Amino acid sequence: MRAALLLCFALLPAVACAQEDGDWIAYRDAYRQMIWFEKYGKPKQFLQNHFRLRPRDASVNMEGLRLTLNGKATQVSLALDALGRAVLPLSKAAYDDNAELRINRKPGQIKAGPWVSIVTRPDGVYPATDLRTACEQLLAYLRYSGEAGGKQCIGVQFIYMKSDTAQVRFHAKEGAATTLAAKEGPAFAGDAAQGFRVYVYRFAAWPEAGQIITGSTPLAIGALLE
Repeated sequence: MRAALLLCFALLPAVACAQEDGDWIAYRDAYRQMIWFEKYGKPKQFLQNHFRLRPRDASVNMEGLRLTLNGKATQVSLALDALGRAVLPLSKAAYDDNAELRINRKPGQIKAGPWVSIVTRPDGVYPATDLRTACEQLLAYLRYSGEAGGKQCIGVQFIYMKSDTAQVRFHAKEGAATTLAAKEGPAFAGDAAQGFRVYVYRFAAWPEAGQIITGSTPLAIGALLE
């Protein structure tokens, strides 16, 4: 068993490893991945970083999914949003304690790791220039962390639960408003889970001057990279 765990740490840092009562992740490995964002020195005021759990395929049931931080003297349940995202505490005590992040799912069912997205606004008003800047900031960070090589920002998408009928509109500088079309699909590119309501805002399809106004706060805003 000890040899298997050592092999897991060597080959799959910050990825769930097997445990009898579910999967677990070494907190130190998750901490090292999350701290990249904290140490990133370029502009990131439009970005946020979460620790995210997501199913490896569509057959995995996410209902009742739980993430707990467990140490010798600590057991904390970390709240997950509808997209499987949690705010991971960056705790020196948990790091020194060699704590574990435990997932109540069978080994291999869940992917886990940092997830950067665009910050939502409580007033629901997003200047077009800010969205373009946010997309570029996210792309720059992904390149810094070794991802998204060769891709470009082409837009953003506003993600809602399927049952949420809030509208997303583009308001041109002169005042004309147009409702963006909604589609059903995954929250983010590459996700196995479907069934979210997604509004896609492609930069090339709209004037540079204007703003997006949302009827309610989206679950998340993701960048469209191609």
